[in-house]
Amino acid sequence: QVQLVESGGGLVQAGGSLRLSCAASERAVDRYNMAWFRQVPGKEREFVAGITRSNFTYYADPVEGRFTIARDSAKSAVYLQMNSAKPEDTALYHCAAGGLVARTRAGYDYWGQGTLVSVSS
Repeated sequence: QVQLVESGGGLVQAGGSLRLSCAASERAVDRYNMAWFRQVPGKEREFVAGITRSNFTYYADPVEGRFTIARDSAKSAVYLQMNSAKPEDTALYHCAAGGLVARTRAGYDYWGQGTLVSVSS
């Protein structure tokens, strides 16, 4: 059973930066496509960024050019570098792993519990 544990969330001012980390068991970062999603209360969980096993990266339009997803196979970890943060980036951020290259929840089989990011204006 793959386990994903996120960390790095916190409070940041608008315009600031934050780096989220996702530690993955069972060498999941090499076996699966990985992604970050985010969710705010009362809304659907939405795709943020994805990285394939061949290191192709893809992003949601609201974060394109501001966020960067990366993978470190040696550390079995995936990261989300958040730059130029905006108040609308405030959410619970989840790491996900799955066999599909997807922008929807259905494409991922394993999920972490999330790490909370708050961006103040």
